[in-house]
Amino acid sequence: MHVVISGGGIGGLTLAMALHQAGIGVEVHEAVAAPRALGVGINLLPHAVRELTELGLGERVLAAGVPTRELLYATKRGEEVWREDRGLAAGYRWPQVSIHRGVLFMLLLEAARERLGDAIHLGSRGVGAESDGDGATLRLDGGGAARGDVVVAADGIHSAIRAAWHPHEGAPRWNANLMWRAVSEHPGYLTGRTMVQAGTNDLKFVCYPIREATADRPALINWIAEKRMPADMHWAREDWNRAGRIEDFLPDFEGWEWPWLSVPSLIRATEEVYEFPMVDRDPLPEWTRGRVTLLGDAAHPMYPIGSNGASQGVLDARTLAYHLAVEGDALAGLRAYEAARRPATSALVQAARGQGPDLVLDLAEQRAPDGFEAVGGREAVLPFSELEEISRGYKRKAGFDPVLLNARPSLSARLDEAARA
Repeated sequence: MHVVISGGGIGGLTLAMALHQAGIGVEVHEAVAAPRALGVGINLLPHAVRELTELGLGERVLAAGVPTRELLYATKRGEEVWREDRGLAAGYRWPQVSIHRGVLFMLLLEAARERLGDAIHLGSRGVGAESDGDGATLRLDGGGAARGDVVVAADGIHSAIRAAWHPHEGAPRWNANLMWRAVSEHPGYLTGRTMVQAGTNDLKFVCYPIREATADRPALINWIAEKRMPADMHWAREDWNRAGRIEDFLPDFEGWEWPWLSVPSLIRATEEVYEFPMVDRDPLPEWTRGRVTLLGDAAHPMYPIGSNGASQGVLDARTLAYHLAVEGDALAGLRAYEAARRPATSALVQAARGQGPDLVLDLAEQRAPDGFEAVGGREAVLPFSELEEISRGYKRKAGFDPVLLNARPSLSARLDEAARA
């Protein structure tokens, strides 16, 4: 069996290495000719770190990032709404890792080149795909083509193959929120490994370290400032590398001075900021046509709520490789992959639209608009049991409930010799 992948991002490269581990032939076609470590920070949740660990990449990923110790939800005043352990501290067998997106990408690219050599084709853009009874063909920019038993579109939110299948889908769906993302060298706060989500859905600040402080240098803190804009505002095509302006949002956060962190100070410490509209797409009724399927953001772009976007792409990749190997037949493997992943990710897209676990922030603002002291304390309006159920419910839906994840069988499998032949 041979698989052709269009797109060499986090999902595509993970799939390539998972297929290689499974004994399945693979080649990757990535549009970018000279990859660089671009972007800002992301989180890899324990279910994704498990998959990367089982690909032999766990130590590299952990060394390149920060193992998240806890998650803190806070009001704009810095009052604690909800705090929970994360990663190993929460009983998972694998950590949660906060890492620079570009660093992770280059790490995966290096590992894929080590294992696959010249099967990684840079500067090679997939522009369409066709399937027939014997296999599938990825059409390449410039007139070339790549042939395999399966073609996988892992080419992101602007997937050429998805666009060809759904020509009237149009631009991604914007929820009227803009995000400004950046990294700042800044003194650490709280445990030094704490992820913070503060404010409300209309005005939110998120931060977490992606490099720990040492005696010679401060921590590197990834942060996101998010603000709801007028619904009729024009927004440009999303691009992780579009420059933003601090003056467009800093005034909204000037008063966010907490005993343990100064948000304005953290914002001012950055050298550059990127602007990005919060977008997703409606879930699809199908991902697969014949021997061609979608993966990652090409299949299920979702709002970055719950720290799940990159993690879900990793899970897609491992699940697809597993089912192709176990079934030993391309069509059966694709059916099993879609059955396992499409309903789950469709539910996550909808959960993110409902704010996912971040719902606790709006509940705090609605029930205690003047602060918790004014209503007799947090427990009086936000019982621990309610907060815990919101958190647990999201983990179950997203596939990283600690008990279930720790007990789940591995997604590592090998294609048997007969099928390989």
